[in-house]
Amino acid sequence: MIQDFGVLPDGTTVREITLKKGPLEASVLTYGAIIRDLKVDGQSVTLGFEDLQSYLDHSPYFGAVVGRCANRIAGGNLTVDGVGYQLDLNDNGRHHLHGGSLGFSARNWQLEQHDKASVLLKLISEDGDMGYPGQVEALLRYTLTGAGALRVKMTATTSATTPVNLTQHAYFNLDGSADILDHTLEIAADRYLPVDEALIPTGEIRKVAWTPYDFQEGRKLRRKPGEQGVLYDHNFCLVDAPAQELAFAAALEDGAGSRRMEVWTTEPGLQLFDAEGMDVPVPGLAGKRYGAHAGLCLEAQRWPDGVNQKEFMDVLLRPGETYSHVTEFRFS
Repeated sequence: MIQDFGVLPDGTTVREITLKKGPLEASVLTYGAIIRDLKVDGQSVTLGFEDLQSYLDHSPYFGAVVGRCANRIAGGNLTVDGVGYQLDLNDNGRHHLHGGSLGFSARNWQLEQHDKASVLLKLISEDGDMGYPGQVEALLRYTLTGAGALRVKMTATTSATTPVNLTQHAYFNLDGSADILDHTLEIAADRYLPVDEALIPTGEIRKVAWTPYDFQEGRKLRRKPGEQGVLYDHNFCLVDAPAQELAFAAALEDGAGSRRMEVWTTEPGLQLFDAEGMDVPVPGLAGKRYGAHAGLCLEAQRWPDGVNQKEFMDVLLRPGETYSHVTEFRFS
């Protein structure tokens, strides 16, 4: 089913596409390629809004695809083949975040195809967009599978060498509770990237063992009384390079252990963001208010600030190459 969801300030119409298969139902917007709502057996498991204006005014990337380059780039500084580029500084005027102030998450994607269980969206990012070199064509397909999964498949090509690192920025809450602190989280990573006060990776790759960043065995997010607070906005290092096949990255279970979501991906990194500072001033889905820890993000991606970190993997896409990313959110 397709319906109009609202009109953007430039006069273009945002469409909403509803997908259904088995226990899953997804509402997808052309604006930002947003997953507005994802239901499992009728229960919403993501955060979102009921109207377009709330997305324009208050959304912390709820359900959007972010790019051309996800996460932060220090100082917005980019050098490609010896040529320097200054990217949009939309993170406190100091750094580049999630593709800039008018990145992929703030663009109205073109609806290419759809059926009852899948939708294909397309976006053209022109040369110079947010300071990036080269024209990039991105394709995104959301598919609900018969096995109870939401598959996210993204590809991109470019006319000139440029960084490309896309991710799906859904906030998950599997039981509709006020926060996710009693959810149990497992992450299949024995390393993570420490960050500085601006949440930029320091360049160090550190072991998670005996630190608050160790989720290898699965544990609740709620802190014990007296335990020092930890802000989770870090990349966990799954592997050292993108893969051809899907691999297990993480699992999330609700407080009662009755619903489980697994993340499988081709991507080498997983950003955990626990939304500690969330305080959305307008109602969300079904009138809910979203406060601290209302949901968490598990963003499969290439390691952040890779354009400035020589020890990290190359995130540059070159003419003639195809960027490819597949992530599945599997529910049971």
